[in-house]
Amino acid sequence: MHLQESGEMYIEAIHVLSAKNSSVRSIDISEHLGYSKPSVSRAVGLLKNGGYIVIDKDGFITLTEAGKEVAEKIYERHTLLTKFLCDIGVDEATASEDACRIEHIISDESFAAIKRYALEKGEN
Repeated sequence: MHLQESGEMYIEAIHVLSAKNSSVRSIDISEHLGYSKPSVSRAVGLLKNGGYIVIDKDGFITLTEAGKEVAEKIYERHTLLTKFLCDIGVDEATASEDACRIEHIISDESFAAIKRYALEKGEN
């Protein structure tokens, strides 16, 4: 199943919330992203059917290995791109917002080049 940008955003949100809390529920995702409960419920169902998350009997959400792989990739992109943009003079709020958009569309090749450049400059 190919994930669209919205699916990646939900997976990243689950990843971030999991790092802060021992458990994640749909309501937590809804509050974190500012999305309606029905929208989150639909997305969670799609992610479950796609094999990216599991939901236990109490409604707690956990990323599968496939979900963790996507989450780590997107989160790495977000953090590195945010830092890179800040380092070249973009204010942190704008850098984070822009990184959130860029992280979903940048090619693996372009991201790898930015990562290499940042590492060479001692940015990471």
